[in-house]
This record gives sequence, C-alpha cells and structure tokens, in this order.
Amino acid sequence: MDRMTDITTQAANWLHEAWETGNPLAPFPEEMAPPDLAAGEAIAAALVETLEIPVTGMRLAPAPGDTWVSAPLLEPRLMRAGTPVALAALRHIRITAGILGVLAEDLTDAPPVFSALHPVVDVAAERYQQGAPDAAQRVADLGGLGHVLVGKRFVGPLPEVVSVRIGPTGTRPRPFEVKLAPLMDQLVEDARRWGPLPAGAVLVVAGLALGRVPNPGEKWSAAVAPVGRITVQFA
Repeated sequence: MDRMTDITTQAANWLHEAWETGNPLAPFPEEMAPPDLAAGEAIAAALVETLEIPVTGMRLAPAPGDTWVSAPLLEPRLMRAGTPVALAALRHIRITAGILGVLAEDLTDAPPVFSALHPVVDVAAERYQQGAPDAAQRVADLGGLGHVLVGKRFVGPLPEVVSVRIGPTGTRPRPFEVKLAPLMDQLVEDARRWGPLPAGAVLVVAGLALGRVPNPGEKWSAAVAPVGRITVQFA
C-alpha cells in the first residue's frame, strides 16, 4: 500500500466512525485532509466500500467555494415524503428543493433516458464538527448527504428550466427560475466517471432553492414546476 492510498484509507476510516456512531468528526490532521477534489472523491469511494451500504445512484449538491460536487447516494438515505425527519440527529443542516430522475436504461455515453422524475426535499447534513471547510472535504463526506425525501412521480421530459420554491407549509416563498439542464449534465458526466449506473438507479440534483433551518414540529413544502410539489414533516 503506497502512502497516498494509506492516507485515503485512514481518512475514510475516520469518516466511517462518524457515520456509524453519529459522533462529530474533529478536523482532519493536515496530512490527512484531501488537497483537491480528486483526493476527496477517493476518500468518498473508500468510505462507501467500508460502510457496505447499497448505493442507489448519484447526488449533486452545492459545496464551499461556489462549486457543485457529486457523490454516491446511499439507498437508506432515500425516503418517501411522508417519513418524519428527526432534526436532532443531524448536524449543519441545509434544506433545499431538488429533483430526482429514475434511469429507464443503463447510463452509457448516450444522453440519459428517465422513466420518471420526482420533486425532492434534500436535507443535507455533515459528520464534521465544524463543517466542511472546502469542496474536497465536503465530497469526502459524500457531498454532505443527509436524507433525500421523494415526492410523487412525474412522467415527462427533463425540463431545461424549473421554477422552484421552498418554505414552511402555508407560506408562499418567492420562486426562483433555475437552469436545471446544465446541473443534470454535470451530474451525468460525474456519474459516468464514478462508474456504471444500471436502469432503475437515480440521479438527484439538490440545492435548487435553499430554505432556513427548520424547527422540530414544522411541515415544509417545496414546489419544482412543472415536476410537482412535496411536503415533509420535521420532528
């Protein structure tokens, strides 16, 4: 095992303990912190291997430095909209609206074919005690994966642009027009680089509209037009 592989394994093991126990992760020692996105992705890949949890697809989300990062989406973190989300178990919460596409065919070099689209509420979280300082450490932590709540099925082509809003149920937050196609293109390219995805796997673009941190007991709703609406209960 060369030195870089050894450091990658050590960093993945540190993160693995935080994922398994829920205890916050202290900052990486300088020699263990990933110096760039490629190193962060290597740690994420090693983390997935050590966790031994099925991967159901890929997720794209915002990261420090005004960038977006893609990382594997663990199957148990994908949940139906009616599932209550316990906020106390999460750290550095970011709640955003997003979209999920289900692959109708294996992902190849051809443009992806989706059997369905769904609106999502992405409840991002981190294992780091102080939050990820950069994009490399965010992607190492699987892109800040928390929970992805999935709304009802929509059948139709992937929109180039979506109108997105998110906020406590009963309010009418200002909608944002977001160019979805470039973000999905980035996710698709990243997914090809990470490895093959079969038909039935999912691609999630989070971060289309950001809400404040919710309070326990609140219900939140998001709309991603024309795909649909979703409501989530927080506990």
